[in-house]
Amino acid sequence: MTDRPAFVLHDHRKPRPHFDLRLEMEGVLRSWAVPRGLPPTARDQRLAIAVPDHDLDHLTYTDADKSIADIGWWEDVGSNERRLLFVLHGREDSVRYALIDTGEDWLLKRTREQPRP
Repeated sequence: MTDRPAFVLHDHRKPRPHFDLRLEMEGVLRSWAVPRGLPPTARDQRLAIAVPDHDLDHLTYTDADKSIADIGWWEDVGSNERRLLFVLHGREDSVRYALIDTGEDWLLKRTREQPRP
């Protein structure tokens, strides 16, 4: 990777199909399980359940039930205490998302404003 903070999207097939979004922050991977899958379109949002942090070695971890859907680096583009606003720079494209803290869980949504190619 680079000196930029990394991200990985894991495609998890058990116990039920879902994605895990992991963002490198402060030496760990902050993680959210996204039960309905990714990516949300500009018109919808997904529940994102915060799960325990993972070690950085999970960036490249795979097994029989978990594969890497995308990997790359991410940048913060305007976060605050209740919302993470970020761009994932993956293998093929860059997509801007917001993770919004509802007080109980999180909502993940693709923003209307997207990076230019």
